[in-house]
Amino acid sequence: MADAKGKKQKKNKPTSKKYTKYKIDGDTITREKSCPRCGPGVFLMKTKNRLYCGKCHYTEFIKSEEK
Repeated sequence: MADAKGKKQKKNKPTSKKYTKYKIDGDTITREKSCPRCGPGVFLMKTKNRLYCGKCHYTEFIKSEEK
């Protein structure tokens, strides 16, 4: 009876990494940049040359200073 036909095996959900978007400086909490379209609850993903929102596909390109 261990292998019941038709039942799905339980999978654990991945843990949230939202704690990496906040920094504590003494008594103040600072947040990373959030999406201007979606609001303060949706953070922008950061790559080496752009900021991207996975919800509404908003993109900001970062100007790189070439020397």
